[in-house]
Amino acid sequence: MYVFPEGFYIDVRIEETFDTKITYKKLELQEQKIRNNKGAFIRLFDGKKWYYSAVSNIDTIQSEIDALAEMAEPNDLILEHPIVGQFEVNRENRISYAEMPIGEVPIQRKRMFLESLLEKIKDDVIVNHSSFYVENRTIKQIFSSKGTNVNFDKQTCGVRISLELAYGDESDRASISKGADCFDTLETFERYFSEEISKSVEFIKTAETIEPGDYMVLMSPMATGVFTHESFGHKSESDFMIGDEAMKAEWTLGKQVASSIVTIVDDGQVKGNGFVPYDDEGTEGKKTMIITDGILTGRLHSTQTAALLEEELTGNARALNFEYEPIVRMTTTYIERGNRPLKDIISEMDRGIYVDTIKHGSGLSTFTMAPARSYLIENGKITKPLKISVITGDVFGTLQEVDAISKEFELLEFVGGGCGKMEQWPLPVGFGGPYTRVRKLKVH
Repeated sequence: MYVFPEGFYIDVRIEETFDTKITYKKLELQEQKIRNNKGAFIRLFDGKKWYYSAVSNIDTIQSEIDALAEMAEPNDLILEHPIVGQFEVNRENRISYAEMPIGEVPIQRKRMFLESLLEKIKDDVIVNHSSFYVENRTIKQIFSSKGTNVNFDKQTCGVRISLELAYGDESDRASISKGADCFDTLETFERYFSEEISKSVEFIKTAETIEPGDYMVLMSPMATGVFTHESFGHKSESDFMIGDEAMKAEWTLGKQVASSIVTIVDDGQVKGNGFVPYDDEGTEGKKTMIITDGILTGRLHSTQTAALLEEELTGNARALNFEYEPIVRMTTTYIERGNRPLKDIISEMDRGIYVDTIKHGSGLSTFTMAPARSYLIENGKITKPLKISVITGDVFGTLQEVDAISKEFELLEFVGGGCGKMEQWPLPVGFGGPYTRVRKLKVH
């Protein structure tokens, strides 16, 4: 399709996106926007330097390739370079959504669904609310001078409702979000939104303040997912280790880093927010065992980091869009399910905290989670709601303190957020997992 000058490694990533956004403030329509965008990112490597170009006119791709080649120095041994040697050569047409593209669903049907959810918001405790429906379908093509030629797509849609609540002297904010890869699936979540709205209203009316201290904590699939993503997922992105000998020593493969019941996975082949059939370098998405039975067994790679650390590719080179270069990012990251029923795990807890939903989280060596809804566990039962500012812990220490993992398991899809790294935000990722119990965490 393109003429690649000799003496270089070159790849071209073409992206076409179809986006819709419908926004409401209370019951009033604020915005209805449909947009189609197309562009390309071109890279050239001469063995010493990378040269980049991003264009919104794909008719200029060949001229951009030629211009980059003029700036670089041809290398007859380019195919023998360790980084170039790592690049996979894949050829496949993997279009999954051609028969059910989200853009063909009438926009009136999308508005009616969102409005049906908003009409259920009637409690006086909710003093204000805003909401939006969003969808995206992205089709990508990747070509390389080594022979890669892949064509694939992904799509998501979802609703996010933001609530402002006030009850007496108390005020709070709550967000309810749900996503899916097809609109038909999204429409089945009407009850979910109603239940979450009711829970938020009941919480502000009845939640009590907790005494700070160390508590046994049971994390829901959402809380488990945030913990896994923020506390451990980012540290598994191997570009943090390049040139940092201390980090390499801390993250030596084969090291015991967690309780033996903990296995953490990153899998780009899982349908949903983190679905990456091929990453943005043309590497096929893979299931990477980051921790296996408590042992550090893998990390996430781009082609460059895999070559520099002499490890296998994982399919984790991702870019926010065609304007950015690929960097090491998570796809769908989760703790694998355990073998214990949730009811048995709760029944063993004389006193502890159940973290149901999360506002946000952050972390590397230490982590912080800000719960939205939490509850006290007393004598093996979930009882009264609790207001908690933050839960904190040391990453390795917390992983060692995990003493129960449920067989109940859920991977979650949301809209209206994403993962941030450097200037590339928000990147869609998948997360979730089982219910996870930690013997001791600091609760404030």
